[in-house]
Amino acid sequence: MVTVAMVGLLDLTVGSLRRTISEYALGDYRPVFDVAVLLLAFGSLAILLALVHRGLSRWRAPGAVALVLWSAGLLLVVVFPKTNWAMGTNELSGSIHRFGSMLAFVSLPIAIILLARPWLRHAVWGRHARWTMASGLLSVVAFMPILYAIAMGMVSDVRWWRVFPLGYIERILLIAEVGAVLVTGLWAVAASRVAPWRVGETSRITSAPSTTSSTTTAKS
Repeated sequence: MVTVAMVGLLDLTVGSLRRTISEYALGDYRPVFDVAVLLLAFGSLAILLALVHRGLSRWRAPGAVALVLWSAGLLLVVVFPKTNWAMGTNELSGSIHRFGSMLAFVSLPIAIILLARPWLRHAVWGRHARWTMASGLLSVVAFMPILYAIAMGMVSDVRWWRVFPLGYIERILLIAEVGAVLVTGLWAVAASRVAPWRVGETSRITSAPSTTSSTTTAKS
């Protein structure tokens, strides 16, 4: 939520809601933008670390990989600013920035949904998983206008970023996706407060099939 607060503060003081959020990285307020995005990227990795440590996911699980890709996309957004047309074009940096943005926006809903799905009916984590799943689905809904704009841009003469006021869409998507990270973070915090024996019990439940298989193989 710190990221949303920083962007909101810039919007209220120096910016316009019609401008894309990344435009803040082209001027004097780049440090604020960079800090906000980096906090979101490393905060997401910290949440994943907590989930893996508590046995709620594994590093190689698709949801975990997608969450790492979300953070990687955010890092690309910071390292490679968007094209600054006022100071001359830097198309390579702008292209990488656009790729990083799309990678992040697409990866997070996938990560959230995949992390939550195995736990939806679980006795201990079911409620957290359902809230997490709902936040992931909300992120998908928030991303749909961008997909629609891209599709319209492909079949018409209108550039996709002009189909909708992109600044408004980005802010709605930012709120939805940061909210999803926050909900997942609350799940990680709840898991960190559970007694170790109980966390171990939930881990054994999820790994029971593979454990049984390996034991049977060893006996044979």
